[in-house]
Amino acid sequence: MFERIDPRSSIPLYAQIAARIRVAVASGELKPAAALPSVRELAAELRVNPATVVQAYRDLEADGFVEIRHGAGTFVRELAPARRARERARQARAIVHKMMTEARRLGVSLRELRDAIDTEIGVEAT
Repeated sequence: MFERIDPRSSIPLYAQIAARIRVAVASGELKPAAALPSVRELAAELRVNPATVVQAYRDLEADGFVEIRHGAGTFVRELAPARRARERARQARAIVHKMMTEARRLGVSLRELRDAIDTEIGVEAT
């Protein structure tokens, strides 16, 4: 689940961890009541400071994605279907923003980008 965590990114590690969990919850990859790895387990797996994981989990709790039960662990909360849909839409916008930023950096025109997207959509549809 955390293969996209990039320590060289300008985005803080805790935000990357939280974002990946948000995506997993919104997509249904993580089901309601599922236990997340303990702070120590995840910190060891990602080779980050445990405080980084604590911050990610606290942000997720504040946003209503998880529930922290002291002594028991951190668990995924049930999200209303509309909330899940809003989160998926937010993630889609973030993907498009990242793609547009990278395209601009590379000098790819909007037309070239649309053609590439249309090609990929055609490949996915078959």
